[in-house]
Amino acid sequence: MCRIVKPLPLSNTLHLIALLIVIVSLNGCAAMKGFHEEEQLVPRYVEGDFERNEFPVAKGDDVIGRLRYITLEKGDTLPDIARHFSLGLNGVSAANPGVDIWVPKAGKRILLPLSFILPDAPRKDIVINLAAMRLFEFKGNSEMLAVLTYPVGVGTEEKPTPRGLMRVNRKVSRPTWHVPASIAKAHLEKGDPLPTAVLPGPLNPLGEYALYLSAPSYLIHGTNKPASVGLRASNGCIRLFPESVKKLYGNTPVKTVVNIINQPYLVGLSDGVVYLEVHASTEELDTAEFDKMYTKLRTIEKESGRTLDWSKVKKVLAETRGIPVPIFELRQGSGKRGAEQIEIKHPDALYGRPKIPELKTDAWSVLAADERDEIDAERLSAVINHQGPQIPARVIAENDSYRVIAGPFSNIREANDAIKRLKIDLEIDGKLIEPIKRERGGEKR
Repeated sequence: MCRIVKPLPLSNTLHLIALLIVIVSLNGCAAMKGFHEEEQLVPRYVEGDFERNEFPVAKGDDVIGRLRYITLEKGDTLPDIARHFSLGLNGVSAANPGVDIWVPKAGKRILLPLSFILPDAPRKDIVINLAAMRLFEFKGNSEMLAVLTYPVGVGTEEKPTPRGLMRVNRKVSRPTWHVPASIAKAHLEKGDPLPTAVLPGPLNPLGEYALYLSAPSYLIHGTNKPASVGLRASNGCIRLFPESVKKLYGNTPVKTVVNIINQPYLVGLSDGVVYLEVHASTEELDTAEFDKMYTKLRTIEKESGRTLDWSKVKKVLAETRGIPVPIFELRQGSGKRGAEQIEIKHPDALYGRPKIPELKTDAWSVLAADERDEIDAERLSAVINHQGPQIPARVIAENDSYRVIAGPFSNIREANDAIKRLKIDLEIDGKLIEPIKRERGGEKR
């Protein structure tokens, strides 16, 4: 069912690495004028709303979108920032190494990786790059081409998404999930028996829309776990945010070709500048793709008659931030536009951010944890809030500790269901908290 690219023999891998090291040592002194390090740049202006998903593709251009920056506010999480700007969690996290995913510091300025190098594949129908965890749908022709792009969640290393050409066989709104035997068995072993079919609703992992592929048992679909978009977390299917799959569903006719590839190294040209974009690979070194990248760069070097800054190439390879980085000017001064930084005004509300209802003492709740450190408690609370479907949680300070309380729940059955999910999904032993009943006079009892 899955086609795996076999790595080259170890001797070939070591040869490629050694070759790059030699190149860097010979050409590391070749500085590229006109480009500056990120921290030296001053934001150009503050921008409001802008297009996140649909971009025109200029003829001969390989790069779409623009990198942008935003300053975080108290209570932000990277999953909420990612969803609001139609980015995957992997993309935001990789672009901002060292930033806490769940409890980032308020006032921290982070990069929004809203620029992408198009995959090295025919620009038609749907192309999914597993390494970038990004879907590209091309519309139009070579004269007037546009691309719609969305972040995706993909299969785990144990259950990878298959690669190759396939088609959309059928589309279903409000699909029923017929549980595969392998998934039913895995859940049963964890003490979580599943029904043979899950009807449409909040418990359905397919969400509201599904596109069934010609590869049996594989789908492009929505999800009830939006925080998993941009992660290797599925059983091989392609997951999209609910709002993204709704657009894709409406734009995609049956029989559309879907080309699933894995390209961690992307080389692109835009406005006279060569860009390199590198993503972390599930394999130690995808030698076939590495070799393709190296050949492209050598060809550019040869055709231009000038030497690339191979030390910059080495830095991009080492950082794997998943963003297009300018590495070479084909003509002097062509990198000016790419050096500008665009600051985004923080939205009043982040789209899709979990809402936390007020905790009521006369309702059932669950003690998820009792932490000594406030940040640890806030982090755990955020993780619980981003389960799918959501388990509402908050931190309550009590004496010298911080209690993570989940709820409120309408009845004991809902509370016990939450305890079960906390155990299965997060290995948390939750404790039931009974409601405080009140007598008619208002006294607690």
